[in-house]
Amino acid sequence: MNDNRTDNNAPDVIKNRYSAEELEEFRQIILEKLSKARADLALLTEAYSNNNEHDTNDTSPTFKVLEEGYNVLSKEENSRLAARQQKFIANLENALIRIENGTYGICRATGKLISADRLRSVPHATLSMEAKLQQYQTRKS
Repeated sequence: MNDNRTDNNAPDVIKNRYSAEELEEFRQIILEKLSKARADLALLTEAYSNNNEHDTNDTSPTFKVLEEGYNVLSKEENSRLAARQQKFIANLENALIRIENGTYGICRATGKLISADRLRSVPHATLSMEAKLQQYQTRKS
């Protein structure tokens, strides 16, 4: 796969931007993921902010303590998941902005084009695999 090459018969010409058609494909992928992420966030937010009508008021004190403890942990976990989902949504929205301003798909570390396969899998990526691996190796050492 030569995602960084142009489609003409000049294999030595490296492509440094995605075409309008390619950007539209990525925009559609991002919009689909954004729609699903917003729906998931709504469910998570409802789950951690919902007052449960099935309260523990009618149970024995031992079970009441256990149930309330579980509810607190569950709400904390849902809150953490919601925060991660908000970050994911922000990253997807930033990717849409990069499409609009013409910088989408360009690695912020190397300046090279991020592979189309990577962007299809992680449409909000800002690093090429090369840069991501370098970042990982730097953190390891």
